[in-house]
Amino acid sequence: MEKKKSVLLPTNAKVLRALGENLKLARKRRKLTLVQVAERAGIARSTLWLIEKGDPGVAMSAYLQVLFVLGLEKDLLKVATDDLLGRKLQDAKLLSKPGKDIK
Repeated sequence: MEKKKSVLLPTNAKVLRALGENLKLARKRRKLTLVQVAERAGIARSTLWLIEKGDPGVAMSAYLQVLFVLGLEKDLLKVATDDLLGRKLQDAKLLSKPGKDIK
């Protein structure tokens, strides 16, 4: 059985590559080797190498394990906390309820 390969838009692939690069820089700032981080994260060294390249085929849980080892796991909680588009859509819907507007 052939493994399904993730296909990303170029902009999304760029985001993953930037994430991988940021993780690599965080590892190096902490003076940790690939082997040390991989062992602490419970993943193969080759998986960590793929993460640092921003590979879309690596499970999100592996990315999270690396963030944890680097002490950055709470950064993941910041994702979508300031959902400007969602708030605008919600506000627009709240303002446009039929029969509720005073004319």
